[in-house]
Amino acid sequence: MYVQNGAIQLSVLSNTGKQAIVAVLGPGEFLGEGALAGHPIRLETATATVASTVLVIPKRQMIRLLHSQHAFSDRFIAHMLIRNARLEADLVDHLFNSSEKRLARTLLLLARYGKENQPQRVLPRISQETLAEMVGTTRSRVNFFMNKFKKLGFIEYEGDLMINPSLLTVVVHD
Repeated sequence: MYVQNGAIQLSVLSNTGKQAIVAVLGPGEFLGEGALAGHPIRLETATATVASTVLVIPKRQMIRLLHSQHAFSDRFIAHMLIRNARLEADLVDHLFNSSEKRLARTLLLLARYGKENQPQRVLPRISQETLAEMVGTTRSRVNFFMNKFKKLGFIEYEGDLMINPSLLTVVVHD
């Protein structure tokens, strides 16, 4: 599947019922790649968080496109390499960083800091519960850090959430 516009949240559910949000995808990103690798069981649940348009490409057609359209194949491979690097970075982040740093990094990623095009400083509405699921902590910890970030001028929120580039200092400061 190819996200044409909107936002798609990928989540997983443990056997004990605990949910974790593993990715938030936007326009120009793919999902469901496991089908190409022959995974018979879908591990993630995709949920649109805003009105979205997703192009569904049947498996046979996708394989045909990857073999015949080199530009498309190059784009898809680049997407997969970026996604893989992001997953590795997420794992390292979760293993070695505090929940405060993980929240700051998550907010910066949602705002697309470091992407080729301009970052989106204003984020669509996102609940503290959702942020907690993404960061791997509790809503009360997210609330505490959001208030701290606001007090320090790293973020602003009165309805919309605005991310200031200065939030990077939380991530890079040791």
